[in-house]
Amino acid sequence: MNDMVKNLLIWGIIAVVLIAVFNQFSSISNSGPQVDYTQFNSDIKNGKLKEVVIDGREISATTKNNDNYKTYIPYIDTKLTDYLVANNVPTWGKPDEKPSLLMNILISWFPIILLIGFWLFIMRQMQGGGKGGPMSVGKSKAKMLTPDQVKTKFIDVAGSEEAKQEVTEVVDFLREPAKYQKLGGRIPKGILMVGPPGTGKTLLAKAIAGEASVPFFSMSGSDFVEMFVGVGASRVRDLFEQARKHAPCIIFIDEIDAVGRKRGAGSMGGHDEREQTLNQMLVEMDGFEANSGIIIIAATNRADILDPALLRPGRFDRQVQVGLPDMKGREQILAVHVRKVPLDNDVDLAVLARGTPNYSGADLANLVNEAALFAARRNKRLVSMDEFEEAKDKINMGTERRSLTMTAEVLISTAYHEAGHAIIGYLMPEHDPVHKVTIIPRGPALGVTFFLPEGDSVSASRTKLEGQIASTYGGRLAEEIIYGADKVSTGASSDIKYASRLARAMVTQWGFSDRLGPLFYETDDSAYGKPKDISDETARIIDEEVKQIIDRNYQKARTLLTENIDILHAMKDALIKYETIGAKQIAQLMARQPITPPDGWTEKDEQAVKAVPVEGVSSTQPTDSDPDDHSSQNS
Repeated sequence: MNDMVKNLLIWGIIAVVLIAVFNQFSSISNSGPQVDYTQFNSDIKNGKLKEVVIDGREISATTKNNDNYKTYIPYIDTKLTDYLVANNVPTWGKPDEKPSLLMNILISWFPIILLIGFWLFIMRQMQGGGKGGPMSVGKSKAKMLTPDQVKTKFIDVAGSEEAKQEVTEVVDFLREPAKYQKLGGRIPKGILMVGPPGTGKTLLAKAIAGEASVPFFSMSGSDFVEMFVGVGASRVRDLFEQARKHAPCIIFIDEIDAVGRKRGAGSMGGHDEREQTLNQMLVEMDGFEANSGIIIIAATNRADILDPALLRPGRFDRQVQVGLPDMKGREQILAVHVRKVPLDNDVDLAVLARGTPNYSGADLANLVNEAALFAARRNKRLVSMDEFEEAKDKINMGTERRSLTMTAEVLISTAYHEAGHAIIGYLMPEHDPVHKVTIIPRGPALGVTFFLPEGDSVSASRTKLEGQIASTYGGRLAEEIIYGADKVSTGASSDIKYASRLARAMVTQWGFSDRLGPLFYETDDSAYGKPKDISDETARIIDEEVKQIIDRNYQKARTLLTENIDILHAMKDALIKYETIGAKQIAQLMARQPITPPDGWTEKDEQAVKAVPVEGVSSTQPTDSDPDDHSSQNS
């Protein structure tokens, strides 16, 4: 309210000044119409004028009929007054008007006032429109939330059980500090939450404040740093001053790496703004003045670049790892996000959790939202498993490109390619189960084969890795077996790249080479560059071992596809008919049994397929396929 009154007063003063200046320089005379000077002389001669008022070159005349008009002297007429007197015309004169003292002050100071106002506006914009204008440049920009405003509790945070256990005692200390102080215990002054983006670091910090019912100061690391040296340090002092007044409380600094990087790396040494700010923060966290009851929580996903002084005991005493959730954690996170979503009976959160490896909490929230949007577009009252599957496919591979025009030859080639992936993946030991195969274009791919892991995997055996390499080449081999080596397309480009990188990692990083043994060979950043610090002979052996792994699994996959050529043709036909088949249909095809239609397949769909047969189309390889036309998703 105060800011609004100030703004109104400022704009009111500016309006008054503008009006006064306008009136001063643009006064309007109400002396009637204007006539020519000849007519004026004629009226003097004929005795028609009652009186005349002379104001410089302007003449205002009043006739004996009380009509008013005005005219202007076209030249300096020194005999005009004599002529008026001679004709008995009463003549008046006006003194030169001078602006008042106040008006003189306003006119002379107006440009200065305008410049000051413009400067204040620029300074306000530089400070992001913060309260107090330029005088608040050194004030903290932290947002304080009272206990009533922080509604987040630990029940709202799922998938981070270990992290919640780490911070539970912080909540107990804020509630009952005497319990720890009696035993000589000291609560950590600072807690650093480290983890990938979207894993819930900020949410966990809010939950701590919500459970402890204490004020919560929230600020970003970039809010400290400004273009003027010393501003950030002033904001740090102001932030801790406010926190002391509201202790016990929590200060949360998000993305602290923006201000907490290692010192000495800047171009201006120890005098640049960021390092001054960091120095002040170090002093405030563990200086001469005690900050009793103030707990600092910071979040970052780049803890390796933080200054060592920031991480020592007495400052950020404890580091809490907030990683990607496991399968159980993902199921719990999904349960939190679907609280307000009306679900159909077929929705199984456990299956969704299995099919979303490496998803963060933010990714799972996006998954639930996309599924709800799909259901709303279809005018459904409940969100079913179909919408969740479609949302997952969209997030993983992009939106369906049903508008893409594909010839029958390209469609058949894509079906063979994806069927090759699925068959090899199904037959290889320790391979993730095949979840779904589709030839509906998504993103850069014309078809996709999805493998659904049975659980979270923290390591992989040599057998599993070689099985992944074999299944990755299944698409290319299917094309080669059906069309011949001369007709193989470039659609397996991404498959070859993935398999080559996996084989090289097996040799150089994981010790799966009989000739080189369990040794680590440091490699450069490029995918296929020469490893560092090794001899040319060792590099040659690495290349030979990589090729041997690829050739061995390539031939293994060829043998399996050749032995199951009938299944390859049957799966191609099923994909051409249904476009997408699931695990149930794949199991039936691998058992050489008649397959049942996928869920949601109707008689109408059956009639539409019969109306557009694709049998009899010559199976020629496409010539315009993109290098990433075909792809498979391996977990």
